[in-house]
Amino acid sequence: MKVNKWIILIVLVIIIVAIFFFTDVFKKPEKVVLGSKLFNEQYILAHMIAHLMRDNGLQTDVKESLGGTMINYEALKKGNIDAYVEYTGTAYNVILKLPPLEQWDPDEVYQKVEQGLMEQDNIAIAARLGFRDDYAIALHKDWVDEHNIVRLSELEPYAEDLSLGTDPEFASRPDGLPQIDKVYGFTFGKVRQMQPTLMYEAIKNNQVDAIGAYTTDSRVDLYNLSIVEDDKGALPPYDAVIIIRKEMAENEELLKIFKILEDQIDTETMRRLNKLYDIDKKEASDIAKEYLIEKGFITP
Repeated sequence: MKVNKWIILIVLVIIIVAIFFFTDVFKKPEKVVLGSKLFNEQYILAHMIAHLMRDNGLQTDVKESLGGTMINYEALKKGNIDAYVEYTGTAYNVILKLPPLEQWDPDEVYQKVEQGLMEQDNIAIAARLGFRDDYAIALHKDWVDEHNIVRLSELEPYAEDLSLGTDPEFASRPDGLPQIDKVYGFTFGKVRQMQPTLMYEAIKNNQVDAIGAYTTDSRVDLYNLSIVEDDKGALPPYDAVIIIRKEMAENEELLKIFKILEDQIDTETMRRLNKLYDIDKKEASDIAKEYLIEKGFITP
């Protein structure tokens, strides 16, 4: 039986198109551009991802200190960067503007963020890193011990006489200081906005009485600070996640590289890495590379 030559030609065309399609879907991009926010662990994590990419044959460019949340997020949506590390609590409140939960459950927040980012902007979570960088109120340990303060609610009688140093985002965004004011019903006597590094120096030098600290920041221990418990659950959880565009998530080989960091960094580890940057003054890229070598994720 003779086969029509046109049928053969059509089949060949379909095969060629399929080959080009799947090659395009699964091939690695020529270059991956990574963004970061304006503080220590963001620099370290951006370089960590970059080293993984390079070890897998990809060129990378790290844009340190690109800006705050929305600057990075808009850059990601527009394709100006390919990935950056976000936090679930920030995505929930600032990007998606979802209503607060009665009780903040980390897994529920993660699921709502994962679903919301995809539905709203075709943004996917590539990896959940394993640690949370929660906001918390920290004061001098000596003062906390003297006044027998354990919980945030116990600050109410003193709040109007206390000055608070905080980064600009926490001072104004709805999941930050305004939420503490709303839930606890008190405000600090004076709020000074500054860059995170200056914030820690300010409390060290007694220029402020309290700060909006980060739970992964080694300077809490270094400066003998004490974090008070958020006993009313005013602040949401901030799981660190790598976010990318949907089309990148569909690239299995690329996604596999991001997934190397899935659940590989706990809070204690991140605090240790931050110490190397803040206290030991090591370069973020060197810190990231040494950690990956230590874990066996890249070759020396």
